[in-house]
Amino acid sequence: MGSELYEKFMALHTRDGGLVLPNAWDGLSALMLADAGFEAIATSSVALAATLGRPDGRHEVTRAEHLEHARLLGRLTGLPVNGDFEDGYGDTPADVATTVEAAVEYGLAGIGIEDTSGNPDRPIRDFDEAVDRVRSAVDAAKRRIVVTGRTDNFIQGRPDLDDTIRRLTAFAEVGADVLYAPYPPDLDALNAIVTAVAPTPVNVLVSPADNVLTVAELQKAGVKRISLGPWLYVHAMGALEEATKALVAGDLAAAATGISFERVGELLAHSKN
Repeated sequence: MGSELYEKFMALHTRDGGLVLPNAWDGLSALMLADAGFEAIATSSVALAATLGRPDGRHEVTRAEHLEHARLLGRLTGLPVNGDFEDGYGDTPADVATTVEAAVEYGLAGIGIEDTSGNPDRPIRDFDEAVDRVRSAVDAAKRRIVVTGRTDNFIQGRPDLDDTIRRLTAFAEVGADVLYAPYPPDLDALNAIVTAVAPTPVNVLVSPADNVLTVAELQKAGVKRISLGPWLYVHAMGALEEATKALVAGDLAAAATGISFERVGELLAHSKN
């Protein structure tokens, strides 16, 4: 089953236009995305951590918690699920391999491995260590799960395009199926990344940092996967905050808006569970 799921998920990346991969954070959000017609969904490490009242990227969510979360989303929707698994939940390349093996066992279609460390004093791992960890993930995957090699240079205050391309190229050379560097500074940087690593598919988190583009514009730039990360979650939390402000002001009517209970029931009735 793993190899079939791998082929199915990779086909979404390599087809014309690629795919938009929205990130769910609970059962209902996953069902809503499935009902809207998305062909695959992803977890968000930020959103998952927030739902548990914990910070992201500090090893405060466990491998087991994220695996159960991802399996729930897949079981409810029947869709391929890509796991946003931070640095692979472990100090060593062998730990990363263990995480990948577990993700295969839990039925995930894809898994992301970052070069982050969880250490705020040294947030990005050294080049050789980062490459070794992606290599270990690929070796464990055995083409049963799509491996995304990710560098967080840009979002960790390291605006080094050359090093970013060097890392992504190395990730591709050791077998990563998809490459990802959240928030390149602008479209020129994104174009440089896509060109340098071609033909390996590139994921973009919403857009370059300087301008939110349309799906069509990103596709024209050669992007093969567009993910939303935590943005759907924070959009929903923004609506909650506005409702909370209305409630504090005594406006019950404004605080009691949203989708109907009938709609909630309809979505739950579509569960594959």
